[in-house]
Amino acid sequence: MIKDEMNFEDIYQKLSDKVYGYIYLMIGEAETAEDLTQETFLKIYNNMSSYRGQSSISTWAIAIARNKTIDYIRQKKRRSFFSLQKKSLVDHSDTPLEILEKGESVVELFKGINQLKFDYKEVLILRKIKELSIKETAYVLGWEETKVKVTTSRALAALKEKIHSRKGYFSDESSG
Repeated sequence: MIKDEMNFEDIYQKLSDKVYGYIYLMIGEAETAEDLTQETFLKIYNNMSSYRGQSSISTWAIAIARNKTIDYIRQKKRRSFFSLQKKSLVDHSDTPLEILEKGESVVELFKGINQLKFDYKEVLILRKIKELSIKETAYVLGWEETKVKVTTSRALAALKEKIHSRKGYFSDESSG
């Protein structure tokens, strides 16, 4: 069914940045995000015949990327559990150039998102950064639409509290 809509090269060209961006926001490591993006598109290529059109190709690709990302996070946690070294799993610090390019408030926003629990982080990335609809987000996460709405609301409140407690960046005017 996917072959009728576009070929693999078109899918890759159209969606690779979106998939990479999602993975990068979830794990914060550029090189690993590139590797997982490649793995995602390899899986898409190998499973093109199984696409049934229950969601958009974009949503289907993000769902595959999510599964690859979760698998990676689980493996990394297992490895770190058995590691004798104690170190941070992800370096959330930005380079000075990134701070200048994004502006300090955006940096604080992303630091706040990275401090949230996994479900909150994931739903905010999908809904507010990747701009998936409630229905698309529910498909990717395997949740009911109601859960997406409630979790998004709770995640935004938690994020606002995190950032407010760190530096007082959110005012009532900018919380919308």
